[in-house]
Amino acid sequence: MTEAERVPVPGSVRAELTGAEVVGPVEATTTVSATVVLRRRNELDEALVTGPETITPQQLADRHGASDEDLRTVREVLRAAGLTITDVHRGSRRVLVSGPAPAMSAAFGTELTMVRSADPLGGTIAHRARSGELRVPAALAGIVVAVLGLDQRPQARALFRMHRKPAAAQSFTPDQLGPLYAFPAGTDGSGQTLAIIELGGGFKPADLSTYFAGLKITAPQVTAVGVDGGKNAPTGDPNSADGEVMLDIEVAGALAPGATQLVYFAPNSDQGFLDAVATAVHATPTPTAVSISWGQSEDQWTAQARTAMDQLFADAAALGVTICAASGDSGSTDDQTDGKQHVDFPASSPHVLACGGTNLRATPPTTIVAETVWNNPNGGATGGGISDVFGVPAFQISAGAPARAGGGTGRGVPDVAGNADPATGYQVLVDGQSAVIGGTSAVAPLWAALICRLAQAAKRRLGLVHTQLYQGVQPGRPQPGFHDITSGNNGAYQAGPGWDPCTGLGTPNGTALLQVLTGTKNR
Repeated sequence: MTEAERVPVPGSVRAELTGAEVVGPVEATTTVSATVVLRRRNELDEALVTGPETITPQQLADRHGASDEDLRTVREVLRAAGLTITDVHRGSRRVLVSGPAPAMSAAFGTELTMVRSADPLGGTIAHRARSGELRVPAALAGIVVAVLGLDQRPQARALFRMHRKPAAAQSFTPDQLGPLYAFPAGTDGSGQTLAIIELGGGFKPADLSTYFAGLKITAPQVTAVGVDGGKNAPTGDPNSADGEVMLDIEVAGALAPGATQLVYFAPNSDQGFLDAVATAVHATPTPTAVSISWGQSEDQWTAQARTAMDQLFADAAALGVTICAASGDSGSTDDQTDGKQHVDFPASSPHVLACGGTNLRATPPTTIVAETVWNNPNGGATGGGISDVFGVPAFQISAGAPARAGGGTGRGVPDVAGNADPATGYQVLVDGQSAVIGGTSAVAPLWAALICRLAQAAKRRLGLVHTQLYQGVQPGRPQPGFHDITSGNNGAYQAGPGWDPCTGLGTPNGTALLQVLTGTKNR
């Protein structure tokens, strides 16, 4: 096939992986797998995304999934290229394909190399890599949104911070945050499903039993689900991704013990991340909330991966699913070294509830003494800022977000916040060891648990809850249902009255939020 018979996949350009050690070419006998994401049959109606009306997974597949014609074309072209279709999901518009490395390279117009690079979870990891853009047969022009998985470089980092000093200034058991943030009385998440995305590590059921028994809380039902070969694989090291996994499960379980937890384990790649979220969102029953405590600066993603993920999050909103994602633990630079400000993705998606972090001083059960922006010189800072790739969403237009550094407006991050400073962190049990952990990683499951309890009380899933949380928002004015955080900064941005790029609208008053969501409070 000549280059004239090929077309580029928009947004597929991959930069060379800096600092990677080239091991050699991928062996010809190696079987390579990828996820091909197709266009929607029909675009989603914005009113369907913003809610409150929702559709069923079957309706989503029939109206907005991949068309039969597109699926037929993709099957024919890829099979003719010597590849095998291993699975098709019409609703999430995914075609999973595999084949020998040379056939995969030829089909997608790229060269695959084995490299060894830094693993964000520690040490180094050997994996496939590519650079440049992908090119597909012309018959697929306009049909293919993304091709993920050819490059296996680690896509995300776990956004948790272990407290390193002998003792935290003040730490909390996760269930203590419920009364402090006034989670609605008489709710525990019963009848709701809470999905958690993990890209490494694992949990030990015995640890969960011990932990929740110590809190005198009935342990939630927790089930591990493997995606793309991922599995529940605890390492035994609390400093590994096990710390992330246990933090997520224990925070969510302590605050919404009645919710059923499904923990999705996938490889840490753009393919694994997308497939895990897609599997969770399209599961039966449809989840109420999805908690994501993994992310990376949005400029470290390919545009095709961001687009495919953002479209998936919009699908989730149409299904009534609320996606809660950590906004990052490295302040307004998001740990990038170019001297510029960055926000973390997936938190920067306008279809995701971005969760920022605070330092919380409180006297349980119900007294908040002081709450400021989390910014600890020795322990990280909340992510937040203005997206360079996503425009300002309708619900946020009147919030008063500052302009991008390069001019123009963009999606402001975060939307909401919660306790995150490791110095005022969460008491958890990881691999048999007690620890205090913070980070915006803890805020995503906290908000996912709150969403489950609000949905239980409201008797409906909340989907893109932003449209109600931001209703009537004005610059400099505290928003009903929130504790307004007005002190502190995350580097380039300063907190102040109303929404700000440090803690968003603020931390929750769950009881007041329920009144907002059910229309029982006069605005």
